[in-house]
Amino acid sequence: MTEPVIVVQGLKKRYGDFEAVRGIDFEVYAGEVFGLLGPNGAGKTTTVEILEGLRSRTEGKVSVLGFDPDQQAAQLKDRIGVSLQATNLQEKITVAEAIELFAAFYNRRVDLDVLLKRLQLQEKRNSHYGQLSGGQKQRLALALALVNDPQLLFLDEPTTGLDPQVRLEIHELIEELRENKRTILLTTHYIEEAERLCDRVAIIDEGRIIAIGTPREIQARTLGQSIIEIRCTTPFSDIDLPSREGDLLQVSSDRRGLSVKSGCPAKTIVELVKWVDQNGLELEDIHLKRPTLEDAFIELTGKSLRE
Repeated sequence: MTEPVIVVQGLKKRYGDFEAVRGIDFEVYAGEVFGLLGPNGAGKTTTVEILEGLRSRTEGKVSVLGFDPDQQAAQLKDRIGVSLQATNLQEKITVAEAIELFAAFYNRRVDLDVLLKRLQLQEKRNSHYGQLSGGQKQRLALALALVNDPQLLFLDEPTTGLDPQVRLEIHELIEELRENKRTILLTTHYIEEAERLCDRVAIIDEGRIIAIGTPREIQARTLGQSIIEIRCTTPFSDIDLPSREGDLLQVSSDRRGLSVKSGCPAKTIVELVKWVDQNGLELEDIHLKRPTLEDAFIELTGKSLRE
């Protein structure tokens, strides 16, 4: 694995007596999409703003691209791109004027015409910001974050409040950046967003990281068993049920269905299909349900992801 581009050790942030971030540790590596996942108020945005140099920390060590955000904010900001939860520009500024304005803040810039085309904004280059749809405004926010060809991109809740179609468009843009090996730190409280986009995630709750790893690793560590459900066309009232050592087996009230919790779902499915065949039954349906990242989150925290 490459050297980390972000290193966080023992990070804390207090506001008076309130501790928003309570001693967290994590690393982000070059070329990966790393997600901070948690409910509103968990400490995600505070953590990201500290990494961006927008907010000072109370305790701990932080390195971003080799810089300390507290001490070297100017050098850092020239190398990162930031898309905040809400980007509000003047209503009368045009898309092209906004791009040119933000490009002037940096020592380097990408080809702005290519950037507009990439973000599907070339036809809106002369449109005022107030005339843009929600999805177009969010694409412009991403364009402004990419105008300096950053080594590291921070996306704070990039799809909050957008309709499903626009959210899908933003997902596709982030996946394109991922394919181009752009390092991205993403905060979200949308579970499907983290599962789709992130190589690794850290689940943060009440200022603490309570789990970290790939979505599949967190699911497996927290809820190691899958559920296999089969349904037959006729009841199996007088048939011996399959022996499932260590697995929890339940029979439906009409004795046409079986539900099995298993740590080895592929093997269990094969054995259940054999059992159906050996007993002369006809399989009507089979369904495999693996534990989701949201299941794991609720198990770990006892609360819904969007609380």
